[in-house]
Amino acid sequence: MIKLAVLDMAGTTVADDGLVERAFTQAIADIGVAEDPAMLDHVRRTMGESKITVFRYLFDGDESLAQQANKAFERAYAARVADGECRPVDGAEDAIRQLRDSGVKVALTTGFSETTQRQILAALGWEDLTDLTLTPAQAGRGRPHPDMVLTALLRLGIDDVREVATAGDTVYDVQSGLRAGASVVAGVLTGAHERDALTGAGATHVIESVRDLPALLSTKDDQS
Repeated sequence: MIKLAVLDMAGTTVADDGLVERAFTQAIADIGVAEDPAMLDHVRRTMGESKITVFRYLFDGDESLAQQANKAFERAYAARVADGECRPVDGAEDAIRQLRDSGVKVALTTGFSETTQRQILAALGWEDLTDLTLTPAQAGRGRPHPDMVLTALLRLGIDDVREVATAGDTVYDVQSGLRAGASVVAGVLTGAHERDALTGAGATHVIESVRDLPALLSTKDDQS
């Protein structure tokens, strides 16, 4: 029986609509780095990964430049959130409430910083929507590592990794769920990566949206 659902934010429960890409483009311009299509391609491929990790890769381990870029990204993203460029995925809030009403605890995870995560939650009025929110810095490492999933399990008192379900829109979300040992690792089609990529990464299920997750978990529990 599933007792914990660990859900990604941008692209899964929060609509992205190109927001990450726009914030990235603004960030590198702000620190004086020329825009390079290869950089944006890497950002797209690594959606779901901790943003500071992405910048470290792009700048060949130059920690100072990576930190500058990460801070510029957070500022650019926050400004767009403040301007109203942030909305939930259709049905996401209802899905979270359905899960909690059925006794499933819910954790929201992200590759953003805690500051950015809290700005998003405040903009959506989601500060008290879930049982837990986590960032890479709060858990140890970001995706594709299993740290955020396992930290959620520990903090919320779940006894068995097989009682965990994860849902996310990227291959990094899928890899994180699999490495954590979750019994349901669902890919969703509302974000960065398509069905073939999610299936190829090993997703146990691919669903159109997180709004379909309560029904999926209910069916799984009925089969248990």
